[in-house]
Amino acid sequence: MTRLPARRSVLAAALGVSWQQRLLHHHGVPAAWRRRRCSGAGSKAEDSSSPVTPMLKHLMFKIKATGPITVAEYMREALTNPVKLIGIWYVSEWMAAGKPKTLQLVELGPGRGTLTDDILRVFNQLGSLLNKCDISIHLVEVSPKLSEIQALTLTGEKIQSELDVTSPVYMKGISKAGIPIFWYRELQDVPQGTSFYLAHEFFDALPIHKFQRTEQGWREVLIDIDPKAPDKLRFVLAPSATPATEYFIQGKEARDHVEVCPDAGILIQKLACRIQEDGGAALIADYGHNGNKTDTFRSFRSHELHDVLIAPGTADLTADVDFSYLQTMTQGRVATLGPLKQQEFLKNMGIDVRLQVLLQNSSDTAMHKHLLQGYDMLMNPKKMGDRFNFFALLPHQRLAHSDQKANLQHSKSLSTSVAGFGELVWK
Repeated sequence: MTRLPARRSVLAAALGVSWQQRLLHHHGVPAAWRRRRCSGAGSKAEDSSSPVTPMLKHLMFKIKATGPITVAEYMREALTNPVKLIGIWYVSEWMAAGKPKTLQLVELGPGRGTLTDDILRVFNQLGSLLNKCDISIHLVEVSPKLSEIQALTLTGEKIQSELDVTSPVYMKGISKAGIPIFWYRELQDVPQGTSFYLAHEFFDALPIHKFQRTEQGWREVLIDIDPKAPDKLRFVLAPSATPATEYFIQGKEARDHVEVCPDAGILIQKLACRIQEDGGAALIADYGHNGNKTDTFRSFRSHELHDVLIAPGTADLTADVDFSYLQTMTQGRVATLGPLKQQEFLKNMGIDVRLQVLLQNSSDTAMHKHLLQGYDMLMNPKKMGDRFNFFALLPHQRLAHSDQKANLQHSKSLSTSVAGFGELVWK
């Protein structure tokens, strides 16, 4: 059988069964899947007596004071965003980058900190490989409450905020394995240097603008008070083109309904510039498409599809990531891989072989059932297999033997193997 490249052999030997077991365990019944079981952008009928929440009162006051608001403003006011797991990819890319002496792991929107905690366990397993590397964790988090939860997850204790209000670091601590952790409110505050960025279910929670093609041209979709029900909201079309319409709609756009996330465009530009200047890589894992979907703005409450305009502030708001837009916004500064469906990404990572190893090493019937159910959730195209995507940013020199300006979307395009985006052959 074909031998693994050196770095893959080390990773396979070091991680063994336990890595795959954690992968299946964490994904067995993913929180994101539970809250996104319905795939359409439609809305489920809601009880007309839905409560007038404090957030709804706030939005009603805002609209009465300033007029209809954009969908982006609505999402920004009402949104929360959860996060989960993936880790081994970063060790592989660190090795491919020549094992730099420093490794900054930067996570955007780290949720409860469980994903970073899992990555740190992987780092600990590979201690002999990483022992000469200066590792640090940098979390970009705007929520004080979530940062407290992250600190408890990662350090095991409550951490006091920094007293120096002029410092970009508002909190810092030491992980249970002795690795320094720093908290920031903005990506721009994270120190420059060789960094590996992670955004897991982060971009789909960023505010979008919605646009509809009409006979009079493109019009932005706004949110207004429903005149027939003064305590409810409704979608309306702007009477004329807004600045966002003029700026965000591409002349060659063929769709009749478009969602654009300016915050995602700005953020991807910052990531591309940092990777171009300092090296490293970024992995974005999210629900999304490659520029072919239209109306994906939806809401989930208590794991069920929910009307996006009812009881704002009580549900998760989301819109699928347009990976073609992210690729365009890199402006050629870095190479891009994907989006690749989760099914293919994990298959390239060797999940089939590892599942067989786990099944062979266990005689427990309940464990077999659990593993197979977890595998089905991850790989079934009707579940997570085709709904979740992986997208990477890499320095052009990482793919030196390929077209440096190309957007490589399929693993067969790669002449330089990248974990997950090229087939991984296990010994």
